Amino acid sequence: MRAHYRAEGLVESDLAPHPMDQFSRWFKQAAQAAAQGVVYEPNAMVVCTADADGRPSSRTVLLKQYDGQGFVFYTNYDSRKARELAANPYVSLLFPWHPMARQVIVTGTARRTGRDETAAYFRTRPHGSQLGAWASAQSSVVPSRTTLDSSYAELSARYPEGEQVPVPPNWGGFRIAPRTVEFWQGRENRLHDRLRYTAEPDGGWNVERLSP
Repeated sequence: MRAHYRAEGLVESDLAPHPMDQFSRWFKQAAQAAAQGVVYEPNAMVVCTADADGRPSSRTVLLKQYDGQGFVFYTNYDSRKARELAANPYVSLLFPWHPMARQVIVTGTARRTGRDETAAYFRTRPHGSQLGAWASAQSSVVPSRTTLDSSYAELSARYPEGEQVPVPPNWGGFRIAPRTVEFWQGRENRLHDRLRYTAEPDGGWNVERLSP
């Protein structure tokens, strides 16, 4: 299986000075492609973590916010990824916008969001998703699907639609502060464009072109 990329190129002069501004440009274009049915869930990203012994693990989560400080997602703090981040805060993110022949690859460090920020986001979640955050002891072994469904049903009876659901104490966000951000654009003959921002000590960003 082989795809032949003939997408537009990416040159240094077209880049924004800050990688988060460049990400915003590409994310908006991915969102437009999603509205046209070309890309599915443009905010889906692969989060790669490693435990204290360096053993990696990966999973797909949804980006919920990005700004000049980095990328934010939410999870159960007892989950595998959260436990690994507690032991080793270094993380990699990958946005796989394959139909556009684009990827964004981020490396950086994770820190928890504040409880006020977490609560503000939790209130925007659909009622069912709020209950789901309570029902699932994420990454733990569950005896059966029935056990999970029963837990959700009990919570649904306790907090019916329209009633405020409290924020689980072991649930919250991580903000990934980027150290490097690579913008990958597929090109013909596998001569892809790879432009990588790297943070400098003075707060600026250095851009390098990587060989494909």
